[in-house]
Amino acid sequence: MHEADPTSQSNYLQIATKHITFDWTVDFDNKVITGIAAHDLIAKVDEVSEVIFDTSYLHIERVKVDGDAVQNFRLGPKHEVMGSALHVPLPRTLSSGSSILVEITYRTTANGTALQFLEKEQTQGKTFPFLFSQCQPIYARDLAPVQDTPSVKLTYSASVRSVLPVLLSARRISPPSDGPAHDGKIIGKDEVVYTYDQPTPIPSYLLAIAAGNLQYKPFQVPDGKQWKSGVWAEPELMDSSFWEFSRDTTRFLAAAESLAGPYQFGVYDLLVLPPSFPYGGMENPCLTFVTPTLLAGDRSLTGVVIHELTHSWFGNGITHAHASHFWLNEGWTTYIERVLLQIIHSPAHRGLSSVIGYKALLDSLALFEDKPKYQKLVINFDYGEDPDSAYSRVPYDKGANFLLHIERTLGGLEFFLPYVKDYITTYMGHSITTETWKNHLYAYFQKNGGEGQIKALNGIDWDAWLHQSGLHLPVEMEYDLTLANPANALADRWYESRHTTDISKLDFKGSDLDSLDANQRAVFLERLESYNEPLPAGHLFHFDKLYSFSKTLSTEIRFRFYALVLKSQAAMYFVQGVANWVIGVDDTGVIKGRMKFCRPVFRAIFKVNPDLAISTFRQAQTQFHPIAQSLIAQDLGLDLARM
Repeated sequence: MHEADPTSQSNYLQIATKHITFDWTVDFDNKVITGIAAHDLIAKVDEVSEVIFDTSYLHIERVKVDGDAVQNFRLGPKHEVMGSALHVPLPRTLSSGSSILVEITYRTTANGTALQFLEKEQTQGKTFPFLFSQCQPIYARDLAPVQDTPSVKLTYSASVRSVLPVLLSARRISPPSDGPAHDGKIIGKDEVVYTYDQPTPIPSYLLAIAAGNLQYKPFQVPDGKQWKSGVWAEPELMDSSFWEFSRDTTRFLAAAESLAGPYQFGVYDLLVLPPSFPYGGMENPCLTFVTPTLLAGDRSLTGVVIHELTHSWFGNGITHAHASHFWLNEGWTTYIERVLLQIIHSPAHRGLSSVIGYKALLDSLALFEDKPKYQKLVINFDYGEDPDSAYSRVPYDKGANFLLHIERTLGGLEFFLPYVKDYITTYMGHSITTETWKNHLYAYFQKNGGEGQIKALNGIDWDAWLHQSGLHLPVEMEYDLTLANPANALADRWYESRHTTDISKLDFKGSDLDSLDANQRAVFLERLESYNEPLPAGHLFHFDKLYSFSKTLSTEIRFRFYALVLKSQAAMYFVQGVANWVIGVDDTGVIKGRMKFCRPVFRAIFKVNPDLAISTFRQAQTQFHPIAQSLIAQDLGLDLARM
């Protein structure tokens, strides 16, 4: 018995795509992709008479089945979330195991969410336009007609014509990545055909394309490794991007292999995107997309790369069957990311990451106080419900804490890591549900553990962790606070000083932060924000004068400082500067398109000055990614259709 994906209209349980061959042309003038998606499909049951694909905002021109034109294909009515189902009747009824080829000629349209075409002014170089995609969770259907469910894992190959360099979530066949940019042709003028192949099966949400004035620089790979790694960026960002990521990326990947087994995708490249990219990173296979907010200039934010490359095993390798089980991707990835921090650095670094994550989790749980369904790890989405509505830190940090709780319940990493390796070996390449994962966990320890460990597993409140809502975790977690303590102590000193009315008598100095790294500074600010009583306005003006948080180029630190002051009596003083910062009308000149920052910042501005929040968003709305536009509008109580 298979759980049907509540976000797909396709008939993937009857017949499923095995391979797609794309033949695309990127049309920057009209901001569309045109071409063909040729599906090799295999029937999974007998008496299959049609194939149903997910589409959204696609113009379907022609359909062929086994080379012959089909006249009576039809697009179903448009569903607000799931799009329009494309029904393709088959000329013969298929029996289980038989295959068929369906070729669909189509073009994308401007209304879709997956593709963002940027004007040249929105790029770093301001000379050429830019294109990038975001197909997770259910937007691959905006890019191509597909069975858009993580339950279907497929390989793909592609031929893409473009006047700008093209990158895909696959292995480059030609022209070579380390050859002349754009095969030596004139960028922006000459059309070049780029060919790619992805031989490892992936879910449709990992289909990805980017095109722009992009250059490549390889990283040094450890001896004995068969994979390649490097960074893609606009020329103007190449030096800073290479410096930021070249030291750590390949050693992080090597460390992940030592824990999880061989890296299966052959290439691990990073692409530094323009600032409208709505996430910190997106784990597209062979080509992780990252936000330029990671370019901190001190390598303090490269930990995001650990998270994204860990998806190579958890998400890209072992995949959630559908959106209800998304925590299997993000909870596992966040948990292993922190184990790797312990292996690469120290247990204290794992603890510090857990502390930061716990604060973000509490914020997310509070955000969904009126939507408790989204506080659960396993969310029973209604048919056609938008999974993006539930996007938060819950699957990441509630999931990671759940796995940490299981690890501790079973006796620690000594017992848990062998199970992790067996889990990877067993389900690599598969899409699974929470029930499948849990059954394997029990089966492993029944075979390899003892009665005590099964008894320990039975003692876990599975229902509370997986299926219940709440503003807190079912178990009070403890973390290694070695690195958090100095940050907390400084925050406590500030809080204890709040009744001192004479600012000149405060015993603080700019060098207070010298011994704290960027993550500890984040904890320091979060601790101050967590107190029931905010610091007085005078304290916060002095605070910023000492530490210059309102001028730091670190987006992570500035974001937390603004979160602190907008809850205080100093809010009216800072709120206009915060509004300018989030849309880049300030010293940074860069919009904060990453939803980790822009969504809570707009919500915070709204609480201080609703009119300013709405006018600021309207001023810069089109600069944000469509996903971010939709969710910010939702946060502010706006109807995008009427804007």
